[in-house]
Amino acid sequence: MTEISRPKAVFLNPRTPPHIGTLILMAGVSAATMNIFLPNLSAVAEHYNATPARAQLTVSLYLAVSGVMQLVIGPLADRYGRRPILLISAVIFILASVAASFAPTMGTFLFCRMLQAVIASAIVLSRAIVRDMVPADQAASMIGYVTMAMSLVPMLAPTFGGLLGETFGWQASLHALSLLGCLVLFLVWRDLGETLQVRQATMGAQLRAYPVLLKSGRFWGYAVAAAATSGAFFCFMGGAPIIGSRVYHLEPSTLGLYMAAPGIGYLVGNFLSGRLSGKVGILKMVVTGNMITLAGVSVMVITSLIGIHSPLTIFGLMPLVGLGNGLALPSASAGMMSVRADLIGSASGLGAALTIGGGAALSALAGVVLTGATSPLPLQLVMLGSALIGVVALLSLRGARGRV
Repeated sequence: MTEISRPKAVFLNPRTPPHIGTLILMAGVSAATMNIFLPNLSAVAEHYNATPARAQLTVSLYLAVSGVMQLVIGPLADRYGRRPILLISAVIFILASVAASFAPTMGTFLFCRMLQAVIASAIVLSRAIVRDMVPADQAASMIGYVTMAMSLVPMLAPTFGGLLGETFGWQASLHALSLLGCLVLFLVWRDLGETLQVRQATMGAQLRAYPVLLKSGRFWGYAVAAAATSGAFFCFMGGAPIIGSRVYHLEPSTLGLYMAAPGIGYLVGNFLSGRLSGKVGILKMVVTGNMITLAGVSVMVITSLIGIHSPLTIFGLMPLVGLGNGLALPSASAGMMSVRADLIGSASGLGAALTIGGGAALSALAGVVLTGATSPLPLQLVMLGSALIGVVALLSLRGARGRV
């Protein structure tokens, strides 16, 4: 097949493909929306006189709505283009962030947090835009570089959010997200030229494409592997604020610093993905990442079972989980989007929906299993189960290679 000539990216030129910095910021704001808020969950619960479990819904509901919305975002982007969907999403995100900071009740606040989930379109479509621009193996590499830079967010956002909360109050994190949303809106408007070349005829045609993907063993193998290995991370994000505040009695700024731990490994993993995916192959990268995630969580469980309990037994080993995610997820995303060349956006959205939907369920489960817990062991066991599912899913990929 003859490669289609594409215009060279020119920064702040809306008629050319976006600069890689714009893609990084888009993905980074999406990650920051969840991470920046985590150290302040106890303050939110106190402000609205809510239980810690209800405050934790700000994580699980956000993830759940993100997953559902991405079922629609992918087909919309394949039908109408990447640029208009991102512009609309950025506007809704800004309005929701402002409204959340002034929410009078916990219910209103949770509703605004769910609306903020629209920014998930930024990370989904940043991957789809990359796949629009380059072939599958190159896409895995480029996605790795984008997420490598973006992975600084999980390291910095919790610490920054904790400091903002201690200094200015928990609403300050929402004000920061509003400003970041404005920056994303400007860059999408001025820098992101449309990359979709062939648009689907109707939304119905796009939605009817989901059964094609759902019947693909290759799609399911990559999707479940991605969902399971990232599930261990999402479970940690849902349970760590409870463990940190109730079991180890950490201050928000200290908790935010500890929660930066997985971002260190994620940064390294994405760097290695950018360097190695095109040479090693996407399947080997996913296998390696899932096995490292399983190893990290297994060591956590063993230390708890032998009676070693400290913040280091969970936070200190999370860089291994982050490393595994950084190695596996870019290649798993590229694998999902390579099942059908005409369904890149739909595959990206459906795969992200499955990944984030599973993460939402595990995040909520973390709050349940930690009710009354005096150690991180219940959380670690759920993380272990998720990592094991990822390894099992990889077995199906060997039989599905070469099939749609």
